[in-house]
Amino acid sequence: MSKTWIGAFIGIALAGGAAAAQFGDDIAFLKKHTQVVLLADPSGRGRVAVIPAWQGRVMTSTDGGDQGVSYGWLNRELIATGKVLKHFTPYGGEDRVWLGPEGGQFSVFFAKGAAFDLDHWQTPPALDTEPFEVTSQSQNQVKLRRRFQLVNYSGTHLDVGLDREVRMIPAADCWKALGVPAPAGVSIVGYESVNRLTNAGKAPWTPRTGLLSIWILGMYNASPATTIVIPIREGTAAKLGPPVIDDYFGKVPAKRLVADGNTIFFCGDGKYRSKIGITPRRAKPILGSYDAKGGVLTLIQYTLPQNTTRYVNSQWKLQEDPFAGDVVNSYS
Repeated sequence: MSKTWIGAFIGIALAGGAAAAQFGDDIAFLKKHTQVVLLADPSGRGRVAVIPAWQGRVMTSTDGGDQGVSYGWLNRELIATGKVLKHFTPYGGEDRVWLGPEGGQFSVFFAKGAAFDLDHWQTPPALDTEPFEVTSQSQNQVKLRRRFQLVNYSGTHLDVGLDREVRMIPAADCWKALGVPAPAGVSIVGYESVNRLTNAGKAPWTPRTGLLSIWILGMYNASPATTIVIPIREGTAAKLGPPVIDDYFGKVPAKRLVADGNTIFFCGDGKYRSKIGITPRRAKPILGSYDAKGGVLTLIQYTLPQNTTRYVNSQWKLQEDPFAGDVVNSYS
């Protein structure tokens, strides 16, 4: 699976008037606590920080060098303690790799027979606190890998190989991918993570005993002026199903979520715990957000194979169809 992140920055006004962290300051902080692999685009202004000890996740990026705005959300308070938490250690970061499903009879986050609740939810250490091995590195890319074992809710043992590459995308290639000329006064940074999941054992993985999925997550800085925008395939509910799944943690209030034709608008202020999902029949291979006060546009493109309708179901319950899951989700 490939995921491409492109961030464009317009001006220097910041949401709520708060000062944004500078990239150089975040890097100095991270280096006090862990090894940091720094990547740069040809201009030297677009940069990305990758942490091998935290599964090769991209912690943050910038389009302005050390003095540029740091786009990723860092849980500085937790990182500074050096603590590992019981269920999940939320370091933050723009691009990290997990594996699904999270819930259901093939979950890798719940032990066999456990209740589907927060007390029994457990992130596998290989996807949370354990390191990936760096296999190659250059100025603009890094490759990492990890081999480990999982046992799903049904008791199936899974030997897992996970390979990950993070590479910079030159600014000119970013604009070309977007299909627009570079506007005056707008700077940009782009990078791509390429993730490969492999059955590293002898026993086949089957739908009957449980399959795994690549799951890429990103944590960004919320603001009162941020709106998440998700294009969808337009059509009737009878033909394509609901435009958005909005009942993961109870119904999302109407003032925070709007489905308007072929677009979903979702409040990105981080002030209300909610999650939405888009099904295979509705999904398009792009989503993004815009911070109207900070002038920050974030775009994410991801691999979406044509005519693929079976995705793992991560709902926290035993499921009638464990492969009727969403393609993409947003949490805010």
